[in-house]
Amino acid sequence: MKLIRCEVGGKVFSGVLEGTGIREIGFDNDGEIIFFNRTFHQEDFLLKAPCQPTKIVAVGLNYREHAKESDMEVPQAPLLFFKPPSAVIGPGEDIILPPNSARVDYEAELAVVIKKTAKNVKAADYDKYVLGYTCFNDVSARDFQFSDGQWSRAKGYDTFAPMGPWIETELNPLNARVEAILDGKIVQSGNTSDFVFTVPQLIEYISSIMTLFPGDIIATGTPAGVGPMRDGQVIEIRIEGIGTLKNGIKLGK
Repeated sequence: MKLIRCEVGGKVFSGVLEGTGIREIGFDNDGEIIFFNRTFHQEDFLLKAPCQPTKIVAVGLNYREHAKESDMEVPQAPLLFFKPPSAVIGPGEDIILPPNSARVDYEAELAVVIKKTAKNVKAADYDKYVLGYTCFNDVSARDFQFSDGQWSRAKGYDTFAPMGPWIETELNPLNARVEAILDGKIVQSGNTSDFVFTVPQLIEYISSIMTLFPGDIIATGTPAGVGPMRDGQVIEIRIEGIGTLKNGIKLGK
């Protein structure tokens, strides 16, 4: 199923795609889907970011080829950092480039959406805590990342966490093609089979440190090929089995 959040008549609803329309849904305390009778036609709704995370836990250097291109050693344990919920935007919204940054990069990523409260989850049980998967762009002000020595500013600007277009509940996270397309040209192409740490391993590791809540995001790292985006360009994140997230790029004031 493809789960979405959408705006209809100024109000935001959750839904499941059914043909050219959506059926409204809700969630119970265990993250299970509750189906309602109300439906909307495609022309009547605007897609929003598919979830509202309390936190975005991102993983650095989780593709072997990306570690290689960065001339860095493969981590012995997951390298974690955070992006704030205020950075989230949805499909069709613009990424705003900070005018004082000399280089802002795209990073195509598979994102895991948490289904229910998760603490000390065993890897073997990971799928009980996963609602589904979505496309994610870990937008990064690369010059600030290098100059600051820690990544909060570089990764945390408003609009630096595009996600969507929906949550796909049926996906094999161990073998999915992850691509970035800049102005129609494929600039990143990797497969989650190149992960250093798999989704089950990441959920076990992260939930042993912090409690994950419904709607929280784990951004699982980016393949080789990261590069800069410029004012007026269009960036797409495409993941096999999910779909395509598309955002414009504008220079801020």
